[in-house]
Amino acid sequence: MDDRKVVRMREKIFVSAYACEPGLGSEIGVGWHWVLEMSKHFELWVLTRESNRGSIEPWIAEHPEFAGIHWLYFDLPRWARFWKKGLRGVRTYYNLWQMLTNGIVRRTMQANGIKVFHHLTYGNVLWKVSSYGQRQCFIWGPVGGLETIPKEFSQHYGRRNRLIERVRRAAVAMLPLNSGLKKRCRNADLILCKTEITRDLLPASCRPKAVLQTDVAVETMPEALATRRADDGVLRLITVGRLDAWRGFDLCIEALAGALEAQPGADIRLTIVGSGSDEERLRGIAGARGVAGKVTFAGKVSQEEYRRLMAESDVVLNASLKEGAVTVSFDSMAMGKPLICIDTKGYTRYFDKRYAMLIDAHSRRQAINDLARGITAMLDAPLRHRMGEEAHRAGKGFLWAQRGEEIAALLRQRGITGK
Repeated sequence: MDDRKVVRMREKIFVSAYACEPGLGSEIGVGWHWVLEMSKHFELWVLTRESNRGSIEPWIAEHPEFAGIHWLYFDLPRWARFWKKGLRGVRTYYNLWQMLTNGIVRRTMQANGIKVFHHLTYGNVLWKVSSYGQRQCFIWGPVGGLETIPKEFSQHYGRRNRLIERVRRAAVAMLPLNSGLKKRCRNADLILCKTEITRDLLPASCRPKAVLQTDVAVETMPEALATRRADDGVLRLITVGRLDAWRGFDLCIEALAGALEAQPGADIRLTIVGSGSDEERLRGIAGARGVAGKVTFAGKVSQEEYRRLMAESDVVLNASLKEGAVTVSFDSMAMGKPLICIDTKGYTRYFDKRYAMLIDAHSRRQAINDLARGITAMLDAPLRHRMGEEAHRAGKGFLWAQRGEEIAALLRQRGITGK
């Protein structure tokens, strides 16, 4: 490590957390929980969006044990972001935000003697990082973004999503020419990688700095499993996430159809929780496969409704072809539900056959068939109950507090923060 990265005041960390807000899942929940857990070990200055202030400050007021976190907020003026709506334009806005907040990072770190910069969210290696922050002692991640969808899968998507996947594959193919990525990798002192795929595609000289680290954990863990609902002979499956093509909801519907064909007398139902641009295609697949009456599109729901639907389900499906629906996969532990999922070589390393069925996606037909076989296996009530109990026991080892201890120990081990 060169002189500019010598760290003497190791207890202070500046965190860039574009997505960070209480009470939500996905990337936003990742930012929030990581900040809370890291604040138990280090003094944090956290930069996030101004739009998050309205939910962060009331929450902190109700939880004074976290009042020591120093919050900084920034958004572009309203007139300069009229074009951004939801996830539309998010990449452009995010990259502008990184450039325009660079001065805030520099001034805050210099004024407070902060030597460690942690870029937390968004965790995509292809997206920008504060130019000042990455020249300090730089923790990057957890990051992904180099996972792609094989053409065999994406050729079944709509035109727009086929194009998106072609562009992603091209971006990964051109990594040797990506000077921004190479610069960030050189500057990083520690790279937390969500998946083996991202780690193995980083420049070879930077891989020794890369550590596999999922970005999600179990939020709450009841001491005991809730009383199971009375068995009415129906196998209820649930799958959750934004309805994007790569998340594999089409595979879930196809697998449901396959399971019903294999077990024609069985009553198996699938609830899809979430909204998104792929819904029309998914409804068309359900209709074409003759299972429209067995599939419920619940749309985007509140956290309370989500928990109710999870509680009423028997099995959680996650057919995402890269890191997606990770929160619900860990929630399956808390709720004591078996998980059937595609093995993404990321978060799935925390799951084993005692309480999960991990499916390799070598081909689309093979993946659908294996998912279908997993579903039919779950018709065995004693098996799924046993797996659910194992999931609940395992979940006690994956709580957010333990994730905080894990990352704190890693930073100390690598000499980034004090002993």
